[in-house]
Amino acid sequence: MIHPSAIIDPKAELDENVSVGPFSVIGAGVQIGAGTEIAGHVIIEGPTTIGRDNRIFAFNSIGGEPQDKKYKAQPTRLEIGDRNVIREYCTFNRGTEEDGGLTRIGNDNWIMAYVHIAHDCLVGNSTIFANAASLAGHCRVDDFAILGGFTLVHQFCQVGAHAFTAMGSVINRDVPPFVTVAGSYAEPHGINSEGLKRRGFDSTRVSSIKRAYRTIYKSGLSLADARAQLAEAAKDAPDVASLIEFIDRSQRSLVR
Repeated sequence: MIHPSAIIDPKAELDENVSVGPFSVIGAGVQIGAGTEIAGHVIIEGPTTIGRDNRIFAFNSIGGEPQDKKYKAQPTRLEIGDRNVIREYCTFNRGTEEDGGLTRIGNDNWIMAYVHIAHDCLVGNSTIFANAASLAGHCRVDDFAILGGFTLVHQFCQVGAHAFTAMGSVINRDVPPFVTVAGSYAEPHGINSEGLKRRGFDSTRVSSIKRAYRTIYKSGLSLADARAQLAEAAKDAPDVASLIEFIDRSQRSLVR
């Protein structure tokens, strides 16, 4: 299952059920779990851990040094979970010592061609990154978020669970859960109603999220006052509670 032209460092650890295509290079400190398929012309550098049943297509560069001038060859890491699809020409960088030393990508993500995930980013589960979406350093993308093609996310920004960014969005502030944004710079355009329905949100949950959106974006309240108003609704609505949690951990303020 290892092509004769592939180069596997003796210090790499590959399960016996990993396949590696022609001319791929697997470096020292790389661990790859069972069932993962690596196409030809892929470079994976360590320390990097890749889980089970991933499909990694051709011409990817995974686990390279962070694009950070402060980086001085410290032993930082990249972790990729299970069942991810990673299409062609993606670049994922390891973390930096200044931010925990870890870049992490979760499970069941669909990552299309030319995606860049920079150092110290945290990507959850079941996200979709369309072609050429890019994260600068220290970004966070939560579960089920969808980044449209050519979306650009500024460093330290966060994209909440079930959020949706339109093609070509330029994001310089945090995108709350469930919200759809578009433009350069990105502005809010309602909630991701169709995505929520596809994921099994019933009408009661969707209605509570819509009311919360109106409180944040249509009421004329300051963010602090909107948060206070949402706190009462959150007692009976876990989705609203997750919005409040996101507001509380936001570092760059919300897209508003």
